[in-house]
Amino acid sequence: MRIHQREALESLARAWDGSDRPRAWVVLPPGAGKTRVGLEAVADRLRADPAVKAVVLAPNTAIQSQWIAEARVMGLDASDDRSLAAALTCLTYQSLAVFDSEATDAAVTVVDRLHPNGVALFDRIRTEPDLVLVLDECHHLLEVWGRLLAELLEAVSTAHVLALTATPPESLTAEQRALVDELFGSIRYRVSVPAVVKEGHLAPFDELVWLTTPTPTEEDWLTGEALRFTELTTLLTTPGFGSVGFYEWLTARYVDPVPATTTWAALAEREPDLCDAALRMHHAGLLGLPVGARLREEHRHPPSAEDWVGLLGDWLLHHVAVSSDVRDAEVLATVKAALPSVGYAWTRRGVRRGRSTVDRVLARSYAKPGAAAQIIAAEHAAIGVRARVLVLCDHERASATVPVTLDGVQDAEAGSAVAALEALLAAPDTAVLQPMLVTGSVVAASESTLRDLVAFVATRDPQLAGRLVVSSEGVVATCTAGWTSRTWVGHVTAFFESGGTQVLVGTRGLLGEGWNARGVSTLIDLTTATTLTAVVQTRGRALRTDPTWPEKVATNWTVVCVSEAHPKGDNDWFRLVRKHQGFHGVDADGDIVDGVAHIDASFSPFAPPPVASFDGYNARMLVAAADRDAIRDLWRVGEPYQDVTLASLRVRRSAGTSLAPPDRVVVLTPVAPTWRLTSDGLSTEAAVPDTSWRTPLSLAAGTAGVGGVAAVLPGVGQLVAAGALGVLAAGGAVISGHRNAEVLTAWVHSQLALTTGVPPLEAVAAAVADALLAAGLTGVGASALAADVHPGGEYRFRLVGSEADAEVFAAAFDEAIAPVGAPRYLVSRWTSAQLRDPGRRIRTRAGARSALAAAAPSGEAWHPVPTVLGRNATSAGHYLATWRTWVGDGRLLATARPEGAGILTAVSGEDPFAATTVMRRQWS
Repeated sequence: MRIHQREALESLARAWDGSDRPRAWVVLPPGAGKTRVGLEAVADRLRADPAVKAVVLAPNTAIQSQWIAEARVMGLDASDDRSLAAALTCLTYQSLAVFDSEATDAAVTVVDRLHPNGVALFDRIRTEPDLVLVLDECHHLLEVWGRLLAELLEAVSTAHVLALTATPPESLTAEQRALVDELFGSIRYRVSVPAVVKEGHLAPFDELVWLTTPTPTEEDWLTGEALRFTELTTLLTTPGFGSVGFYEWLTARYVDPVPATTTWAALAEREPDLCDAALRMHHAGLLGLPVGARLREEHRHPPSAEDWVGLLGDWLLHHVAVSSDVRDAEVLATVKAALPSVGYAWTRRGVRRGRSTVDRVLARSYAKPGAAAQIIAAEHAAIGVRARVLVLCDHERASATVPVTLDGVQDAEAGSAVAALEALLAAPDTAVLQPMLVTGSVVAASESTLRDLVAFVATRDPQLAGRLVVSSEGVVATCTAGWTSRTWVGHVTAFFESGGTQVLVGTRGLLGEGWNARGVSTLIDLTTATTLTAVVQTRGRALRTDPTWPEKVATNWTVVCVSEAHPKGDNDWFRLVRKHQGFHGVDADGDIVDGVAHIDASFSPFAPPPVASFDGYNARMLVAAADRDAIRDLWRVGEPYQDVTLASLRVRRSAGTSLAPPDRVVVLTPVAPTWRLTSDGLSTEAAVPDTSWRTPLSLAAGTAGVGGVAAVLPGVGQLVAAGALGVLAAGGAVISGHRNAEVLTAWVHSQLALTTGVPPLEAVAAAVADALLAAGLTGVGASALAADVHPGGEYRFRLVGSEADAEVFAAAFDEAIAPVGAPRYLVSRWTSAQLRDPGRRIRTRAGARSALAAAAPSGEAWHPVPTVLGRNATSAGHYLATWRTWVGDGRLLATARPEGAGILTAVSGEDPFAATTVMRRQWS
């Protein structure tokens, strides 16, 4: 067995052995072998007691069949007979949860509402004296049958229960998580997708995106829809539009109260979404910056339609709608008329989200099948006969009801699997790959491809092949007579894996969870599903290893349609963002991170890239997809890992040159300063340069001829003679012997220069890390700090401890290098040391030390203490102590006290590090 299968079984044994509530929850990604784990657990119980009965509940018949087939391969007596006569019985959840439509009394239990067939099965399970109950893909229970399961488990309280799922627990809602805790307790074992890739049991993969714009017809419609809202945003700048103008209202709500009556931190805590929207308005130059506010990554983008609507709703609800001024009545009517164009409506309680036809146009754009055709052609060119492309859609045929407003823009088939197949058959580069459609109700392709399929079926089941009929309907033919989906899915899958078709189009419901084709090389995701469960299951179709192709590398493409013609033209982009939130992939540097950053480091979760850049991005994606060896190398399969995901802070300085050469990463080692500037003077541990070469220089000068070489002093330079005056040739410069005073003086001034500017980022990071450790907020300190500079100049910092440690550090460090806002404490550092006698020439090393010791600061810079360290004076004191160690001497002031409040007023908004930061979650 695989290492994670063995570890899962060991954890399961510990959970079951000797427990009066033997239940366990195990999380394994698709392709990691959950079925094998469950069957080994069952087999172990059967070996211990042959009288044991095992019941496996699965979400669909495909997975049910897999359990039975694999159990029989292992030599287990397995069946789908509801009598539970076999040692292992595998049933679907639906076979249990058959409800009697007449039982509607809300007071009765869920079991009491079951159909008699369901009650009978429930009773048979409940009365088994020694039961093993395996719940495969148990997240389905949480969505549909959670309460029924709770009653079943209560009835079989002594049964050994194993809940298996590929769904990461962080994707569960609070209600689902509470139910899981009630039913199964804590997770006994989990392993991530990257860990299984590292072990070589899932294929290395790359997450890619194809960026497209709507068709010209769709774009024209979007432009027309946007006109009314565009006119509104223009009207908002018109003087007299309302008794209190929109921007006047924004200033009164988000700028003027800070710091007059509140702090920005307090305001943002009360109204986070509106405050974020206000900061994006500032970024667009439409609003002043509130005192203490800081623009984070999510704010450095133009305001979205949601931002405009949220702020407009605030204005309407709290001023316009309650005003008796006739001008405000006109404003309300105008805004109400414009809101539907962006998918919102005005109600008595404020602005509410409505149905968005815009989102339908983007999600079902006819540009997407065309994009899929280009991807498939490129994949085929890259890997040839190995190409096995799976195109997943939401539905076979779109709804027959099309909004009246889309007449002539999109028809009922837009976004359907049928439309995708038609586009692939129409494109010469993909038609030659014999694309085929398989859903729960139809098998379709070109007529020639279907006749090849019938011939293929004849080699496996001649009797079935004899019943099949191919019906031609123009370009698309169908083959549905003589078989059902339960039969044809297996044959079509085998036909696909054999290369009879190299492109299979289907629905997520049929070819998602439970469907298995090891040869899939490429996934093209045209679906709108964004839950982590759906994403993990969808990607799992391509990640299975192929015994016939040991070097297999998979590519997962998502097609995204973006329009700049409409304020909500970025909806599809944010669907991509949601799909990748919590899902890990490898980036161009070999880091395994979640979010859209692993697709491209420049991608932001807060806004799509400009449409003008789409062709460049698509070209880069195609180049990346073609180099399968490079993708495999980035994953570094077989290397050690910890299987933890740590938050990291990525920092880009706005000034200065990069420390990183373009071809490698520079690792930063935090080092405490060799100088320490206090209010009394400067002390330094730096070695004063040795100027004792004066004597040998003068001696040599008297014995050498003019221009002759007299001596070479190791580590100093070449000594030459020039008449009666000796000189030192060092590094191409000629220094007269009597200028040793200038050397020492210059060195002293270089030490003073170290006290200006800002401290190194790694020093501040080390101070934060050690302070968190000292305050008991983390389990590790600066010794566990990983810091480096990547090509292009981006600094990356993370604390290598627990996931909680990393989260706390990243947030605290982000605040430590932020502009001064409204912290509870400020910490200072002395700056700009000045000599008492600036014109003095320093002639001896002792004099150099003396001059530095007497050098006093001329300035004091202030920095915010991170919130988590500023909760009380003790924690803030820890930060001061570590700050003095890593950064330099300074003071700590509480901003609630008069001196601290005065300094805060003076320095609020100062941004000494001038850095932009991005939070990322990195797997290692």
